[in-house]
Amino acid sequence: MKAAALEQTLRDHPDDLASWRAYADGFLEQGDARGELIKLAQRHAQARPADRDALEHEMGALVKEHRRSWDAALPPGATVLARRHGFATKVAVEWSDSAPVLIEQVMRAPFVTALRIAPAADESEEYWEEDVDEEPEPTPAPDLDTGALATLNIGRLVELDLSYLRIGAIGAEALAVSTYFRLEASDTASTATRRLEALDLRYARIGDAGLAALAAPPFFSGVRRLHLQRNLLTAEGMRALHRFEGLAELDLRYNDIGAEGAQALLEAPFIGSLRRLQLYRADVGDDGAKMLASAQELPPALRSYWRSV
Repeated sequence: MKAAALEQTLRDHPDDLASWRAYADGFLEQGDARGELIKLAQRHAQARPADRDALEHEMGALVKEHRRSWDAALPPGATVLARRHGFATKVAVEWSDSAPVLIEQVMRAPFVTALRIAPAADESEEYWEEDVDEEPEPTPAPDLDTGALATLNIGRLVELDLSYLRIGAIGAEALAVSTYFRLEASDTASTATRRLEALDLRYARIGDAGLAALAAPPFFSGVRRLHLQRNLLTAEGMRALHRFEGLAELDLRYNDIGAEGAQALLEAPFIGSLRRLQLYRADVGDDGAKMLASAQELPPALRSYWRSV
């Protein structure tokens, strides 16, 4: 099997040991230490506990020695946050005018399936804490070109982190448009549409309209972990959440949801399978809190929490 076909197989089935072994053989023939690292990792998975420390030390030494050359294909400004068998799997890029080009280059790496797009360094989290309530509209940051978001190629991602990147409702709509165009043009659209599992939009200020836009494309509908802290959401946004049918973890802190929003949330198709719900009494009000505390739709553990707050 050719390398490109193996890489596609491993992206779709990252725990396919036979395909990893075949992939390792090709790197060993080229004298690339990543082939050895893959073999060591598979030995480690089957080793006795007493033998694992030595194997971990050997693997760590290989990564330390070679990671700079392994990451050479990534563009300057891209930071590797996680890797598997020496290959970058999660990468961070700071937003700038050149960010779309950098992201396009990052996504050429064979196993990058998680992306963090960070705000410019001068936009600190402290700024957001102080500024968030001064502008009630879900507008993008003044220096963010929302049109550029529509050009991003994110169809391969399993995890997308835009936390603290103020994209606003217009930016969320542009991001939704990007998935439509990219997936329609892709030969693998049928598998990519259900791929994204985690979406972090804390402090992105997308509002109800932005959330509704992201809920529409099939690419986002399979998300299981969704972080929406401080996004100017209301009861209308809770109804848009119904499109995310498979949610298991949901963060809705610091949104003005109210009792009406609490009721809309309880009507969502995912409500019975939620494992984690981050929400404060102030977000739903006293009536909303009472509603959640008595809701048979909620799993018992979550219902018990609301009985105690």
